[in-house]
Amino acid sequence: MGTGTEPEPRDDSWREEYLGMKVHGKLNTELLMNGPKSLSQSWLMMAMHNDWKKKKGIKDPEPPNCQSSLKEFFQQQKDQGI
Repeated sequence: MGTGTEPEPRDDSWREEYLGMKVHGKLNTELLMNGPKSLSQSWLMMAMHNDWKKKKGIKDPEPPNCQSSLKEFFQQQKDQGI
């Protein structure tokens, strides 16, 4: 039974594919094979993942527009009779 605190399963199959896409230095190869051990290594891993997505033509969906104004808020309050 899950408590909601378990991390989601990760799909790291992109790492193997990215290793074969181009020549990597020793540090990048080690990161791709063993995973990051620090925050800065995580940033480098994220940069490599973004490069892999770019090479594959994968685009992240646009985030929803959640902007609103104070004027809209007050208008909603007025419309609801609050």
